[in-house]
Amino acid sequence: MARIIGMAALMVCAAAAHAETVTFDADRAGGPPAGWTCGSTGGGTPKWTVAPDADTAGGRHVLKQSGKAAFPWCVRQGTALADGVVEVKFKPIAGREDQAGGVVWRWKDGDNYYVARANALENNVSLYYTERGRRQTIKYVDAPVAPNAWHTLRAEFAGTQIRVMLDGKSYIELNDSHIAGAGAVGVWTKADSVTVFDDFTYQARP
Repeated sequence: MARIIGMAALMVCAAAAHAETVTFDADRAGGPPAGWTCGSTGGGTPKWTVAPDADTAGGRHVLKQSGKAAFPWCVRQGTALADGVVEVKFKPIAGREDQAGGVVWRWKDGDNYYVARANALENNVSLYYTERGRRQTIKYVDAPVAPNAWHTLRAEFAGTQIRVMLDGKSYIELNDSHIAGAGAVGVWTKADSVTVFDDFTYQARP
C-alpha cells in the first residue's frame, strides 16, 4: 500500500511540473541532433543521426541509431533531474542481436546511470543500473514489443522509487538506491539495434 501511495504521489507531482518535449523536426537530417551528447558505454561505433521518418510523408524527423556498439546512448544537454519522469516514443526496426529502445536518467557520465529498455526480440521490459561502466540487471518482465511498430516507454523516479511503463501499462515498480542525485536524461539502445526515437519528454518533480 505504501508503494502504491508513493508512486501515486510521484505521478501527481510530476504532472504539476512543466514538461519539456523534444522533437527532431528542426534538425538537419544526416547529422547528430543539436543540444545532445551521444556516445556508447563499453566501446563500439554508435551512429546517432537525425533521419526522415519513413512512416510519414510530411518531412517529420526522428533520431536514429544505426551503428554497432555495446550500449549506445544519447543524452539531452542541460538536463539535471534527481526525481521526475522521462518518456520517449521508439520503433525497433532491425538487429540480429538486439532490437532495443531505452531511456536513461540520473546520467552522470557514460559509465554511471539508470536505464530502462524494451526489446522486440525478447518481448520484455527491463531495468538496469550502470556503474563504473558495468551494466547490472535489476529486473526483467515479459511484455509484448512488436518490431517495426511505435511504442511509448516511460520511467518515473523519486528517491529510491522507480516505475517503468510500456504503452501505458506498468511493468516494473520497485525501490533501488544504486544511482542517487541529479543527472541527465536521454535515450539508449544495445548492440546492433537499429532504432528510431521521437517525442522525447521529460519533467522534473518540483
